Amino acid sequence: MDLDIWKESITLNDQLFDLVDALSDAKSYRVAEQLRGSSLSISNNIAEGSGSFSSKDFANFLNIARRSVFETANISYVAYRRKFIDKEKLDRILNDLELLSKKITNFRKSLL
Repeated sequence: MDLDIWKESITLNDQLFDLVDALSDAKSYRVAEQLRGSSLSISNNIAEGSGSFSSKDFANFLNIARRSVFETANISYVAYRRKFIDKEKLDRILNDLELLSKKITNFRKSLL
């Protein structure tokens, strides 16, 4: 796949999966699994949408991917509140998610 937003979502996935791997204790297990799922949903929906036959259908998948960005941000904030991650890590994640969200939004607009 050659889409920049997909490549960026995969890079973010790698970072978040590394974080999830570090959150392996019983207290953080559910949060870690939710974070893994929501971050994976971003790249999955971009990839799935790229196989659409219409721009409108692709735009719908991008909307779902963008919503997964917000879900990932929420779970990251919960992880911070529960002291599973520090403020610096949270800020880095939220910044990366915000940039990716803007790029997904702009790409989606270009399709419609």
